[in-house]
Amino acid sequence: MEKDVLILAIESSCDETAASVVKNGRQILSNVISSQIALHTLYGGVVPEIASRKHIEKINQVIEEALSEAGVTLEEIDAVGVTYGPGLVGALLVGVAEAKAIAYAAKKPLIGVHHIEGHVSANFIEHPDLEPPFVCLIVSGGHTHLVVVKDYGEFEIIGRTRDDAAGEAFDKVARAVGLGYPGGPKVDKAAKEGNKHAVEFPRAKVADAPYDFSFSGLKSAVLNYINHAKMMGEEICVPDLVASFQNAVVDSLVTRAVAAAKEFGYDKLAIAGGVASNSALREAMKEACDREHLKFYYPSPIFCTDNAAMIGVAAYYEYKKGNRSGWNLNAVPNLKLGER
Repeated sequence: MEKDVLILAIESSCDETAASVVKNGRQILSNVISSQIALHTLYGGVVPEIASRKHIEKINQVIEEALSEAGVTLEEIDAVGVTYGPGLVGALLVGVAEAKAIAYAAKKPLIGVHHIEGHVSANFIEHPDLEPPFVCLIVSGGHTHLVVVKDYGEFEIIGRTRDDAAGEAFDKVARAVGLGYPGGPKVDKAAKEGNKHAVEFPRAKVADAPYDFSFSGLKSAVLNYINHAKMMGEEICVPDLVASFQNAVVDSLVTRAVAAAKEFGYDKLAIAGGVASNSALREAMKEACDREHLKFYYPSPIFCTDNAAMIGVAAYYEYKKGNRSGWNLNAVPNLKLGER
């Protein structure tokens, strides 16, 4: 019988300080997240310098708690996995330095993990039947990618945003209508009270790239609508406005993802990333997949936002493939998917 593999994982790419212990790539023994949302809400968004300092304050405590909750010691850990990009450079550096120090002191292998690979891997946590190949839509504050997951850690990008990420558009529209930060969950909540067909906003298509996304035109259309209403002295119904905006985003995401799965011949479609916890996106994707006879996978909301459990899962599959990082591992804020 094969020996169990235990990964200690660290995630600090933005404003969550997180640590987790993952067993055999699928079983989460602990998942500790220290969020900074309340702090950054004061500024209407993440302040990189403040995020880095908070990570330094919290990281030891979060790791100790993750080991304690899992009931394991550093000696029992087989490897240390850490997000090394993409993300905020100062925030990433805190996690990478911590992981290197622990791995070196405990004489354990070090495994650098791509943050987006982590988001995709979140789907493996609750779906034991899910194995590559499949199509995955990754939607977060910084990324909108449509990929074929050919194997664990092996991706082919078939579509990406040409400008704003979907989550970024959510944040900007939320700010414009006074909902505040973080925009995604607030828009999702307000939209439940609105009519999604109140305003028909545009859905951008990118010439010669049917699976690419563009959200800057939609964002501009929303801002123009708000400005026009203000100039005319008209009252804006915020729930109707954000429901219509959200509907345009969801429509763009779902139609491309489903079309890609069918064209490339895959019967499994997954979603990942912070925006994957959006209730309208989940509902629309589920309906479309049922209609097209595709199996639909998505992580629980706790595994959609930044967390270390997903990093531990990705690190496990890198570990099994024999991939290791050197002591020269560094933070790479603009790391592209597929790069190592």
